[in-house]
Amino acid sequence: MAAATKLLRKSLGGISQIQQYRNIAKSANSTSNGQRNELFNQERSRQQGAVGRVEKIEVRYLGLPEDVTLVMNNNISTPYNCAQHLSEGLCKRSALALIDGSVPWDMHRPLQESCTLQLLNFNVSDPHLVNKAFWRTCSFMLGAALQRVFKQEANLQLHSFPGPNIKSGSFVHDIVLGVQNWEPTKAEMRAISAEMVKLAAQDFRIERLEVDLDLATEMFKDLRYKSEQLPSIAQQHQNRVTLYRLGEHIDISRGPMVASTRFLGKCTVLAAHKLANEGVSDAFYRVQGVALPAGFALNHFAYGLLEQRAQKLNPARLPNEPFEEQRQMQLS
Repeated sequence: MAAATKLLRKSLGGISQIQQYRNIAKSANSTSNGQRNELFNQERSRQQGAVGRVEKIEVRYLGLPEDVTLVMNNNISTPYNCAQHLSEGLCKRSALALIDGSVPWDMHRPLQESCTLQLLNFNVSDPHLVNKAFWRTCSFMLGAALQRVFKQEANLQLHSFPGPNIKSGSFVHDIVLGVQNWEPTKAEMRAISAEMVKLAAQDFRIERLEVDLDLATEMFKDLRYKSEQLPSIAQQHQNRVTLYRLGEHIDISRGPMVASTRFLGKCTVLAAHKLANEGVSDAFYRVQGVALPAGFALNHFAYGLLEQRAQKLNPARLPNEPFEEQRQMQLS
């Protein structure tokens, strides 16, 4: 128990392309996470270089201060780049983009054709899409926070985070630990919460990258549960896998997510429910929390009610249930 409870630390191309990635990663960094980041960087650069001749697209921005048509670069320019042409305030406030009135789009994801563009913040008249992206980002950030606070001897393995359900009252991340009797203390939950706040303060850009199954398999070869999940995910997405990164933390998610970790405001990680034993010494746990977007405030009593609700076991798909997206989107 002591090892787990002391939390705080003081794709295009074939086999030859994958072998090249392997050689680059091995020479750059001997750690698995370092290799994962190097592969991410190399694939992002390769995709950027593969754009070729730059084609122009028309992006019709709809919103304040006024509707305007922007001429941008296809497969290069992002909604954030569009916001840079409009105002500094839009760059700071915009958490998510909406393409052609119906498609939620990451702020830093290149646009792929002419379209209409709306920039969403948390004060829009219908915040459902941006709230859902925020909840998903909270789960993603929770995985990064857990990796930061657990010591190596706890044998932490990130499993997955189910699709966001705001009505459930909590964001979640399912993990496996090398102990079967972890009962976290309030101090440990505060330590994880504090790490979430640190991530927000660091203002990490949320990066998106789509890769093929071969590269994803190479990137996550050291992570048992990710490796097991990849074939099912790729099969349902034309042999492609969508990855997200904040800082050096990379995980699988269909997205979209908000533009940066700085959109996280008040945050509390409240519970870790044991779900099931895994093998002879490990166990599944569901870590849960609640958060508000930056700039939003609730009085102590109202926020306390949210905290009480967030402590109850979230009813999302369990990590040891069949990993089928048709039943429920397996990764948010």
